[in-house]
Amino acid sequence: MNNRLTRFAVFAMIVCLLEQSYSQCLSLMRFQDRVRIREAMKIAQFSGEKIWGGIEKAPFALLLVTDSVEFLINHPAPSSDFSFLGNDSILASKVYYRKTVFNKHFLATFPAVGELNTIVVGTPENTGKHSTDWIITLLHEHFHQYTYSSPNYYADVAKLELSGGDQSGMWMLNYPFPYKDSIVNAQYSRYTGALADALSAIGTDSFASSVQTYAAERNRFREILKPPDYRYFSFQIWQEGIARYTEFKVLEALETYTPSPEVSLLPDFIPFRNYREQFLRKQKDRTAGWSLRNHQRECFYALGLGEGLILDKLNPAWREKYQTERFYIERYADELNPSRMSPWR
Repeated sequence: MNNRLTRFAVFAMIVCLLEQSYSQCLSLMRFQDRVRIREAMKIAQFSGEKIWGGIEKAPFALLLVTDSVEFLINHPAPSSDFSFLGNDSILASKVYYRKTVFNKHFLATFPAVGELNTIVVGTPENTGKHSTDWIITLLHEHFHQYTYSSPNYYADVAKLELSGGDQSGMWMLNYPFPYKDSIVNAQYSRYTGALADALSAIGTDSFASSVQTYAAERNRFREILKPPDYRYFSFQIWQEGIARYTEFKVLEALETYTPSPEVSLLPDFIPFRNYREQFLRKQKDRTAGWSLRNHQRECFYALGLGEGLILDKLNPAWREKYQTERFYIERYADELNPSRMSPWR
């Protein structure tokens, strides 16, 4: 066992023994999960309002799904199938538990308990993430809580007329977008290539001309899609792409943030600054490197991040419009030619 892992194990044991007997600790929520969740909540308080005005009002209810038990945190009204575990001194929250109901690999936000949008998340081991990635992913999901809890969100989504009668919300994942259409794929490649060039040109004399090319290719992509398909694409960029953008903006905001000693001692923790560099490089590689045919909806995450970074340069105040002018990010900057939108939009 390496020194870092040994120190963390000893530290966790001391904290657990201070709270109650060791045998009781073994059956409760793991110390490392508690400090990860606490770190995400601290980061939300530290960075949230710097990025999204009003996000501090959004709930941070969370359901941690383990192999056999689910732990409910920060939820004001647990359903009757939960039992009270106790007041957690690390999380500063009441914690409830029940036998596992949801998939232990989940990373999602929806009204899982009552009507409150709740982050439902498996452990880092079950979601394939290291501690730093897992913590930042919770901030991605918290951004969804912010979005979903905003006025008229569900009514505006319904106006997109994309559900096909599905009331479960699964249409957001399963909509029949023309991922394999050869014409759509060809133009998507031109569009994302132009976006990648514009991202590379940030801070250079060629940025303005690169943005013109990117905007033109984006509009051509819009023009070849059927109206419902473009509405779905726009919705995904607006919702999931900007959530991925938010992850990066959080990492930027953490430049002056000091993580807690407990998190820093986690064996798989990567310092936020180091992870930010890895994260951005990976997302930029996906922007032009991933094909619509092969990666389908997953493409829209990195694409939205890239477009958010372009918007930051074109209109630094664009985020102020996000909750009131929904679903079409091209409306947030004149350079993306919103006046060219067709009447059906």
